[in-house]
Amino acid sequence: MLLDRMIAFHVQHGISVPLSGPEFLQGLQQRFPERDGMYFLPDQVTEYDRKRTTATQLRQLSFFVNDEHSAIQWIRQQLQDKPQSFQDLQPQFMRELQAWAKHEQTVELKVILEQNFLHYDGRGPVPSQIHSYLSTNFKDHRNLDKEDSRLIEKARDRWYVPDPNKQADLDQIRERALLKEFEEIKESSQRRIKQFRTEAVRAGFKACWQERDYATIVKVAAKLPEAVLQEDEKLLMYIDNAQTRLGDDA
Repeated sequence: MLLDRMIAFHVQHGISVPLSGPEFLQGLQQRFPERDGMYFLPDQVTEYDRKRTTATQLRQLSFFVNDEHSAIQWIRQQLQDKPQSFQDLQPQFMRELQAWAKHEQTVELKVILEQNFLHYDGRGPVPSQIHSYLSTNFKDHRNLDKEDSRLIEKARDRWYVPDPNKQADLDQIRERALLKEFEEIKESSQRRIKQFRTEAVRAGFKACWQERDYATIVKVAAKLPEAVLQEDEKLLMYIDNAQTRLGDDA
């Protein structure tokens, strides 16, 4: 949500977004204390730590999975403290798809994992994220070296949440794939596109905004269902501001 607000501020003021998603998240980690996936001001974190010690359990926020964006957040929640294999995650993921939006193109779990998370194939030392989970939850795997064959075998084929440095590389791969799909939407001969990958349109609108290609934003928006656009704040932000820019240039 913080990242969305940062992007919205720059778009609404007609200036280029100065940071990529990973750079913004790295900046948060460098400047603010982090606890349980949340960021605090220095004077707030002390109070949170105090109350956290008195809580018997921290309840996780439940995600309502209805599109690719919420699916990514749901998977991140599942893998954050428990790296899992595709086979373990697939049945859980399928149960969450019951409310998938009709206009939203279905994205397979494998694609989401490959574009947003990392996979340990058993080569090299066990990643810290998996090592921490196994050493904490399995007594016979505690105090084992990251290159111990027993630990490697237990860790093999698990997906896990990348650290911010590797997240940047993944985001570049994902953005290229999304922009390729956006090009297909842009060049489509269909007057109305009923089902599409919203994340691809968001990535495309962002790229067009950076290039000051406001006409393409308006052109693609005309192909998409009006009702869907009105309910999507991110898309609507780009469209409204692009229309304003085109009006100013006229």
